[in-house]
Amino acid sequence: VPKNPFKAIAEGDFLQIVFFSILFGIFLAQIGKDKSGPVINFFEGVSAAMINLVEKIMYVAPIAVFALISATVAEFGFSILQTLLLYSLTVVLGLSIITFIEYPALLKIFSKISIRDFLKTQRQVMAVAFTTSSSAATLPITMDICEKKLGVPNRIASFVLPLGTTINMDGTALYQAVAAMFIAQVYGFDLNLSQQLTIVLTAALAAVGTAPVPSVGLIMLIIVLKSVGVPEEGIALIIGVDRLLDMCRTVPNVLADSLACVVIAKSENELGEIKPE
Repeated sequence: VPKNPFKAIAEGDFLQIVFFSILFGIFLAQIGKDKSGPVINFFEGVSAAMINLVEKIMYVAPIAVFALISATVAEFGFSILQTLLLYSLTVVLGLSIITFIEYPALLKIFSKISIRDFLKTQRQVMAVAFTTSSSAATLPITMDICEKKLGVPNRIASFVLPLGTTINMDGTALYQAVAAMFIAQVYGFDLNLSQQLTIVLTAALAAVGTAPVPSVGLIMLIIVLKSVGVPEEGIALIIGVDRLLDMCRTVPNVLADSLACVVIAKSENELGEIKPE
């Protein structure tokens, strides 16, 4: 809890910044629109400008990644490439457990519908999410599938899905936690249990604030690294494989939104007939 939020911003204490921002947003939503409107418009403008800035920077990213990877290999040797492969496999394994074990279990417990039918309806959603690496770009497809094939009423889908696209980033949170642990190990940091729990908490909070566009999760990883004192330049170690992992982590992000729609519609006794084909 920051004593002075501006001091936290100046010193880069991201955990305090995220906590203050969440509270600020909650109470901003509780005042009249005539007062909150200008403030919200200001921050939306800043957010849009920053996203546009990141998109332009990504045009030169391939050259920058080549330079960073070259420097990394020169510093750590070619063995770092094998380590990167193991890191990537760890992230993919974690995402697979979420997608094919945790989600089906939750679906079966809370909705009782067929897991196979649910996954069949989500094939197009998963394909678009994987290829675009963007929950926002997948949102129209997700809404269409949820309403037409999963039988979720529009009033539920139109509320749950946009909200989930913004704050429900399970795959991103898992990726950031694994990435932070990997970078800490490469730099020789011996993280205790308290620091590991801090990584988990910060990754969850950072994922909530991550914009649903490609590669932003990599930028938000800085928050997680700084929370435990790991050098943020360690991101250079993983930036070369981030694009593929970004595609993979977007899939559980969007599947979780569809799952939430089904569970909520079922709890309200408004879930219609599922049409897997």
